[in-house]
Amino acid sequence: MAYVHTLVNRNFLEYASYVIKDRAIPHLDDGFKPVQRRIIHSLFEMDDGKFHKVANVVGHCMQYHPHGDASIYSALVVLANKELLIEKQGNFGNLLTGDEPSAARYIECRLRPLASETLLNPELTSYEPSYDGRRKEPKVFPAKLPYVLLLGAEGIAVGMSTRILPHNLSEVIDAMRRCLEGKRFELFPDFPSGGLADVSEYEDGHGRIRSRARLDTSDPKRIVVRELAFGSTTESLIASIEQAARKNKVKIAGIYDYTGEEVEIEIKLARGVYSDEVVDSLFAFTECETQISVNLLVIRDERPVAISVSEVIRYHSRRLLEILKAELELEQSKLNDTLHARTLERIFIEERIYKAIEEQTTQEAVFTAVRDGLAPFVSRLRRKVTDEDIERLLRIPIRRISLYDINRAKKEIQEIKARLTEIKGHLRALKRYAISFLDTLQQKYVPEAGRRTELTSFQKVAAREVVGRNLTLRYDKDSGYLGHGLTGGRSWMQVSPYDRVLVVRASGMYSVMNVPEKLFVDKGMLYCGLADKEDLTKVTFTVVYRLPTGEVNIKRCRIEKFILDKGYQLVPEQARILAFSTRERGTITVRYKKKPQLRKLEESFDLHRFAVKGQHSQGVRLTNKETTSVRIGA
Repeated sequence: MAYVHTLVNRNFLEYASYVIKDRAIPHLDDGFKPVQRRIIHSLFEMDDGKFHKVANVVGHCMQYHPHGDASIYSALVVLANKELLIEKQGNFGNLLTGDEPSAARYIECRLRPLASETLLNPELTSYEPSYDGRRKEPKVFPAKLPYVLLLGAEGIAVGMSTRILPHNLSEVIDAMRRCLEGKRFELFPDFPSGGLADVSEYEDGHGRIRSRARLDTSDPKRIVVRELAFGSTTESLIASIEQAARKNKVKIAGIYDYTGEEVEIEIKLARGVYSDEVVDSLFAFTECETQISVNLLVIRDERPVAISVSEVIRYHSRRLLEILKAELELEQSKLNDTLHARTLERIFIEERIYKAIEEQTTQEAVFTAVRDGLAPFVSRLRRKVTDEDIERLLRIPIRRISLYDINRAKKEIQEIKARLTEIKGHLRALKRYAISFLDTLQQKYVPEAGRRTELTSFQKVAAREVVGRNLTLRYDKDSGYLGHGLTGGRSWMQVSPYDRVLVVRASGMYSVMNVPEKLFVDKGMLYCGLADKEDLTKVTFTVVYRLPTGEVNIKRCRIEKFILDKGYQLVPEQARILAFSTRERGTITVRYKKKPQLRKLEESFDLHRFAVKGQHSQGVRLTNKETTSVRIGA
């Protein structure tokens, strides 16, 4: 048994670690989940400037992804619809309407230039074996932008989840620039569906945001939805409005969808209802307003960490400097090697050192002759001459030697030296170079449209305050049923779906409940009223009851505390209620059973004689005589 426990514990931990790191949570360095990274890597490998069938991309990606084609296809469609890294051709679905994309064999895609410029650099990318060991796939891309913020992400792992909202490319670049300059910055989400957003509780990526649709209320008899709240589609929004209308929460005459490239949903209002009266109800009861809780959880240093938006910007600003420095140093190293090779080639040809090998009979003698010939010119070289350098010189064909252009060679060497000088300047002023790089990205790739979601502030609409009391609560004493769904019985009062009611039964049992549609309460219901705590404490309940001993007691109380749907006893068990009232002032008239020695057959008591106590208090004795009736009146 101990072995089984150990095995299960180990396997569960391994599974949990795998789901967290390799399935659900994006990596901080490049912002991708593994399937997204494999899709981008496949597109890099296939890239020839032309569009590729998505089915072919999925097939290529299956060399790296062990979980089948369906997950690859769906992840590719989601990534393409971000319209940041992948250019799409064909029907990739519609984010506004919720329409599904076409099959993978009908649609095409290719990488956008931004992806190549900010992600691709094989020489700076660390690789690991694929799941079957046949190929190499990147651990993370050397991303120059925080794609974890640009793309956003949602994922549920074992014991944790992440929800990161998408941000605006221009604003992210601007935040990185300000961070590099040592200035303050602030960053908020931007949704592709537009709309309005209240970010007062965003808390730098660990709070929540309320998003609203943009409503056109210029016509008092209709409302037009122009932009959607984040997370909703035209289909889900219309369904939520229709459901609210069926429940009588929103009064509309009809709803029509004219959405094309832009959202246009027309809501026609019922007769006598105007747009300014309905707007709050739409925000309270439909997807015209949504609330999104955010949790910025990412993988960093092989473990999940919660991080703020500001920390992501600072991290990627430092990372951008590291990547640009590595790229410059790599280019510098390559240019030095090229300059060394071109200088050797020029000396080899211009000084006719190749003549010295004509009479040599062995390879060693050839190498020695070339090395000796180059010796007087060592001061022109960047480093020592190696056997590989000599081997490369010896492979130069005669035709190239005969056609050698000295002026062109000098010009090339001058260009290389100029670029090396430029690189040294960039390395000395790395921050300035990084800011210049960001400025170039912004000029090339940021669309003119700018921010889509308008940042504003608005008060949350409370559903209880918006909905009217338009439900009729009925009570049928013959059947004992209470509810707004009854067609017969007595009309008791008008209520809303969000009200609560206090019901006192003939047995003395009382309880507070949500407004029922149809519920059996009692064939002798004594009281039913709204159970708003403020109003309820103003109601005084007066109960006259007889105990099994024959003693008649009175209890006056207010109900100040209760638990929803819990039953309470207003009078002692087995007691029989003789009279019940909610009068604040009045008189109790008691009639006694006629007996020979009893002279006074009726007696009255002023209600004010009896103190109002708590709901759990005991009653006080009214009389111990045998009564025939008790009445509470004015």
